[in-house]
Amino acid sequence: MLAYEDWVIEAEARGLKISEVVYQNEIESSQQSEQELFQRMRKNLKVMRESVAAGLMGERRSLSGLVGGDAAKVEARRKKGESLVGDQISRVIARALAVAEVNACMGKIVAAPTAGSCGVIPAVLLTVEETCQASEKELLLALFTAAGLGMVIADRANVSGAEGGCQAEIGSAAAMAAAAAVELAGGTPRQTADAAAMAMKSMLGLVCDPVGGLVEVPCVKRNATGATIAMSAAEMALSGVKSAIPIDEVIDAMGEIGKQMPCALKETAQGGLAVTPTGRRIQADFL
Repeated sequence: MLAYEDWVIEAEARGLKISEVVYQNEIESSQQSEQELFQRMRKNLKVMRESVAAGLMGERRSLSGLVGGDAAKVEARRKKGESLVGDQISRVIARALAVAEVNACMGKIVAAPTAGSCGVIPAVLLTVEETCQASEKELLLALFTAAGLGMVIADRANVSGAEGGCQAEIGSAAAMAAAAAVELAGGTPRQTADAAAMAMKSMLGLVCDPVGGLVEVPCVKRNATGATIAMSAAEMALSGVKSAIPIDEVIDAMGEIGKQMPCALKETAQGGLAVTPTGRRIQADFL
């Protein structure tokens, strides 16, 4: 079973970043060259940038009519200088909504780690890239850190809403984004682990209750809240705040919570928000 702690120990011992440990291990296991791995990740990054740009235009609407245009509203308020939470967090919120809206409108996104949680990592990393004036190489490395943690989560638990609830999708994405953001901002391997743990802990127990069975309500807005949690966790870790529970144990706990969660709260649209009076009305009226 994979353990993120093993990568932290290896990175610290060798004076490497988590991302470097991840892609070196991937070279060995996949028998692909470093150039090939970076080229694949560069393609992912390109799609992430394009989905953010497309979503911020606010021109698309989902077939149900429930999703579209909210990212543009947040972006417009930010550009007016009216943001309540500051420019950086407003960028994160708008970008997370943008990518999730593109997904709901059948556009091209990167499932990171799933389509339903696709907005979290692009929103966080593209914003931290600007804040830290990071290079493309540094951003690509940060994506390897996110991918590595995603592999650990998938191995120890799961990233499926149908199996583990939304904690397994948005929660995993928030943890991955937090770890990657810490590395991108110059944090240590240990700090990436603390950030990931704090982000995932904040989303334990989150159910998957899509209205009408669509990845729209409340999924799109949860991308924005998940992204802000990732930023909070990264800021705490970079400040020296530590997680009392190690990331691997948090992942294990998430997996166990998912097993205990009723099927009605795992992507079946048979519980939670999906069966509220308004949720039922939306399903009847629009679907």
